[in-house]
Amino acid sequence: MPVPTAALKFNSTAEIDEIYERLTKTFKSGVTRPLEYRRKQLLQLARMIQDNHTAFEDALIADLNKPRMETTVAEVSHLITAILNAVENLEEWAAPKPCPTKEAWRSSWDATLYKEPKGVALIISPWNYPLVLTVNPLIGAIAAGCPTVLKPSEMVPTFCELFSRLLPEYLDANAYAVIKGGVPETTHALALRWDHIFYTGNSRVGRIIASAAGRNLTPVTLELGGKSAAVVADDATDLDLVAKRIWHGKVQNAGQLCVTPDYALVSKGRVDAFVASLKKAHREFWLGTDGPLAGETPVSNIVHPTHHAHLLDVLRRTEGKIVFGGEVHADKSIAPTILTDVPPDDVLMQEEIFGPFLPIVAVDDIDEAIRVINSKPIPLVLYLFTDNDDLKHKFLQQTRSGQLVVNDVIMQLCVHEMPFGGQGESGCKSTFRRSWTTFDVFTHFRGCITVPFSEEPSLQGRYRPYTDDKYQFACAPGRAKIPDA
Repeated sequence: MPVPTAALKFNSTAEIDEIYERLTKTFKSGVTRPLEYRRKQLLQLARMIQDNHTAFEDALIADLNKPRMETTVAEVSHLITAILNAVENLEEWAAPKPCPTKEAWRSSWDATLYKEPKGVALIISPWNYPLVLTVNPLIGAIAAGCPTVLKPSEMVPTFCELFSRLLPEYLDANAYAVIKGGVPETTHALALRWDHIFYTGNSRVGRIIASAAGRNLTPVTLELGGKSAAVVADDATDLDLVAKRIWHGKVQNAGQLCVTPDYALVSKGRVDAFVASLKKAHREFWLGTDGPLAGETPVSNIVHPTHHAHLLDVLRRTEGKIVFGGEVHADKSIAPTILTDVPPDDVLMQEEIFGPFLPIVAVDDIDEAIRVINSKPIPLVLYLFTDNDDLKHKFLQQTRSGQLVVNDVIMQLCVHEMPFGGQGESGCKSTFRRSWTTFDVFTHFRGCITVPFSEEPSLQGRYRPYTDDKYQFACAPGRAKIPDA
């Protein structure tokens, strides 16, 4: 049953403090450290998602009008795989790692990295993909042995209510808890001394999170977004396929996705053909339906009337020309929209759109495309459509982004062996997902050495009194021959 935002009961500051104290006590007790405990909690998390698959779909239909297919593919199914993968690999991930030493005189010290839980973690997740962006870091926190407080977005109240009800039914309530609230409650939580904060959202709030974490010197992970360009090179000959892939990425969740293609850069002579291919893809996506604003599988809603109004305001102020779409359904949804003749400094190009608009910026050549990209903050991802390997390497050398994806969009999320994250405005501290988990993020790699007493004769030179012989011995490494460049 849908839950209006106004009906969502927020936690009081006293309740937040009690949750924090309860989880801190649990961590100090050592309950979450044994691997068997972590394994059990992970399996319970998998059961929670599997048992309530349809309920999560229903919640996101109520909150976002998100199609069941998109919820299943992007939010539910792969989380089961990720959790089972974490269970299967937990012992390997948590095992101490020897650190072989290069120099013989310290080779017997048994240098080892021990993987310890950082402590009590706070995960603040957004509204656009609330299940996967809450659970994905939680998998890593549980696997690492960290009690965790979860703060899902109040903008998806049905999901928030469902998740907060289900979590204590399946997981240890003394180690894992949900805070429900808005800005005041989140602000209060941020004032507490956490051992790690994991935030997914926009850069404006990311600055607030980073500042709050800095006051307690708390390590923080920020997964943000930015203006991720899709560059269509002249040698990308199959424009229909290029447009289909870009349009698929743009219409997912009505463009409310941190890795959606934010705008397209296309050479001036190919803009009309590219637009025609985008329209063709659009017709294929909604073939036999009443279009993106009606029918059984409409485009997702814009999350909130305020964001809906913001998007319409941007659409009114742009200097670009709407060549397709732009229809509006009440204060709920906006049809996917293509715009041409968009100047590089247009209002649509100032900040991440986070909506179903695709501005097309016409450029003279690939060098101008690179200049446009480099004139903006570093994006989370760049999408380059080309068959030219030299051009790929040119982008690697002359642009910056969290990731570079060639000839597709969004699919980097499937490559769990590769780190995910941005730089600056698009985030900090990439997460190495280790088969979709964030184990390393919540783990402190604690170095340990054991220096045998039997080594004492070789260590005599460090003690006072200092002599010239000892000094000359200490200077020797600094006198090594430096090779010519």
